[in-house]
Amino acid sequence: MESIAFFDARPYDRVYFEVLAPKSGLELMFLEDKLNPRTAVLARGCPGVCAFVNDDLGAETLGALAENGVRAVAMRCAGTNNVDLRAAERWGIRVFRVPAYSPASVAEHALALLLTLTRQTHRAFTRTRERNFSLDGLVGTNLEGRTVGVVGTGRVGAKFAAICRGLAMNVLAYDPDPRWGAGVEYVRLDELIRRSDVISLHCPLTPQTYHLLSRTAFHAMRPGVIIINTSRGALIDSEALLDNVKSGKVGAAGLDVYEEEADVFYEDVSNKVMRDDTLNLLLSQPNVLVTGHQAFLTQEALRAIAETTVENLRRFFSGEKVENELRASTPTEV
Repeated sequence: MESIAFFDARPYDRVYFEVLAPKSGLELMFLEDKLNPRTAVLARGCPGVCAFVNDDLGAETLGALAENGVRAVAMRCAGTNNVDLRAAERWGIRVFRVPAYSPASVAEHALALLLTLTRQTHRAFTRTRERNFSLDGLVGTNLEGRTVGVVGTGRVGAKFAAICRGLAMNVLAYDPDPRWGAGVEYVRLDELIRRSDVISLHCPLTPQTYHLLSRTAFHAMRPGVIIINTSRGALIDSEALLDNVKSGKVGAAGLDVYEEEADVFYEDVSNKVMRDDTLNLLLSQPNVLVTGHQAFLTQEALRAIAETTVENLRRFFSGEKVENELRASTPTEV
């Protein structure tokens, strides 16, 4: 059996991987450590590793993996902005991903954030648990008839746009490569930013999309705009977002990701001092809802992730073609 070092392992990961991996000739070594240059040595003797969104797969880590005999990296996620693909090619390491595990899972979580913020169910939940049934301060807004701007119409963005159409919202979309247009008006990004009541991000993080929502972009938005991000944290300039929440320009924000999340998300830091002042201040705002990068976390998605990841590795070690292989020139979508 081929040994795989499985980094950043969580109990919900193991449920499906433990069942599927042995059937494909894989022996998984589950490690709680995140993958980085220091922990790469833990993969010694394993020809493959399995990694996740907040693992560090930069050039230094990949070099350390190669020196320890690793030939394949299986990402159990769609986004690969944390992987230096050029360095992987230099070191002769093959990289695979899971391009589509459950677009509905992420799209539905984006909707959950949006509905929670517009109807303030998170605040109502806290009140009623304390036997406070007052409705003061809980006035919501309808989504029907409002304009949502969907940035990125890959699998997840298209699913979210379809959901919004089902709510009788007007859907604007921006994508450099429009592929889905039924009931959707494709516009330039600056026009989407200017016209939308809700802006939801569904695009990969690249040098071109880094801080896509910048101070300039926030300045052009409608007063009271709602921001939803279930893609990658660095799509938003977090300090600019905080300033616009405090000024009232941004009416609400639902964030499943954060640009400096790597050392916080997926961890219990409730008994620690969190030094990230921007995140602390965002968490303190009543109109900001933060979840810990859990949009993917459904039974259906976890099963699909495990199935595709295991199959990617099985094909690689069997000498078969792996359609989900990534190279430096591979375009990505979410």
